[in-house]
Amino acid sequence: MTELRTLKVALLGCGNVGAQVARILLDDADMLASRAGARLQLSGIAVRDVDAARDVDLPRELFTTDAESLVKDADLVIELMGGIEPARSLILTAMRHGACVVTGNKALVAKEGPVLHEEADKAGVQLSYEAAVAGAIPILRPIRDSLSGDRITRVLGIVNGTTNFILDQMDSTGAQFADALAEAQRLGYAEADPTADIEGHDAASKAAILASLSFHTRFSLDDVYCEGISSVTAADIAAAKDAGFVIKLLAIAEKLPAAGTKTGTKTGTETDGDGGTGISVRVHPTLLPREHPMAAVRGAFNAVFIEAENAGELMFYGQGAGGTPTASAVMGDLISAARSIVLGGPGRAETTTGQVSALPITAAVTSYYIGLDVADQPGVLARIAQLFAEHGVSIEIMRQTIQRDAHSRVESAELRIVTHRASEAALAATVEAVKALDVINSVTSVLRVEGV
Repeated sequence: MTELRTLKVALLGCGNVGAQVARILLDDADMLASRAGARLQLSGIAVRDVDAARDVDLPRELFTTDAESLVKDADLVIELMGGIEPARSLILTAMRHGACVVTGNKALVAKEGPVLHEEADKAGVQLSYEAAVAGAIPILRPIRDSLSGDRITRVLGIVNGTTNFILDQMDSTGAQFADALAEAQRLGYAEADPTADIEGHDAASKAAILASLSFHTRFSLDDVYCEGISSVTAADIAAAKDAGFVIKLLAIAEKLPAAGTKTGTKTGTETDGDGGTGISVRVHPTLLPREHPMAAVRGAFNAVFIEAENAGELMFYGQGAGGTPTASAVMGDLISAARSIVLGGPGRAETTTGQVSALPITAAVTSYYIGLDVADQPGVLARIAQLFAEHGVSIEIMRQTIQRDAHSRVESAELRIVTHRASEAALAATVEAVKALDVINSVTSVLRVEGV
């Protein structure tokens, strides 16, 4: 029997995910060797504090604070530190010394992806980051490999478990946003400072990665329009529920006609026959019909819904966070990288066959939900409908609810409108015109609608 070679694995970071990766490497060594074609030796774990308490009992001699020396002597490097620096420098050092790199650092990949890929290509090593998007869900490899012979036209993703939990709590219990956030923090789904989650920044990083792989163009975080959920109220949730919708924070990347629009930071067209198109990449609260598959994604789970020209509609669902689930994605990348070393040849490269324009949010085309507090008097509905028509926005649903005071006197009316698909620019102009009407008390909400 042929003796298997040994590959040294350096682990950077030992938090929830890193500790589970170390456990798997130590406990499942024989199984991993049979699948990788080489023994994966955990050569060290770089941390800031070697004496810090950890959930997993690991040999103390594996820990070091000298991350740079560790990566220079490794065949494979797993980066789970988070943040931009020193993670970026350590990854570049590892690749320049011939190591393949696996990372779960979505912020780094979204911000510095082009630099990292360029260095990986130059060094002939593999850069993998399945764990950077949607935790345990295998989504990046299917997009990159399984759908490489198809054209993806649209990606919808629930890619942040914290926000999905909060919105689900508000929908199922009627809780206010602050109360649902507090519950998420109590259960450990939300950080003490939840800004990155609730303001959509975490989802925006993942949207940039999904768009880059789906449309074979490198998109950065600057190309993503981002809106969080902190302004979503219990009244918005209740109104959506009454109309047959549920509100989700969606990461959306879709192909749209670019003709006549001002493009974003990318220029040029694809080389595969998609000239005249651009890509809208955005994150924002979105209404989905309750019968849509994504509407059934509850709690802290994630899901990614893909539309492709030939494959049609596909949905990937699973746990989007947590030490053990995310470690599963890391290990999948690690085995793939190890096999590329064993078999020889260059690492698997990113495919960037074109440079499709990144479109501004004004070019996005979708349906909209608008809530209006209006005076209850004759002719109001007709005036509003006329304004919508003048701006080229077609109304699909219009519902009116009378607001009464304690003595049952009519005070005002709550008007809820769902439009047909229209451009963001047309909708914004419509809303501004409606606000100017003397019969409008306030515009209570404007939310985008998908899946109708």
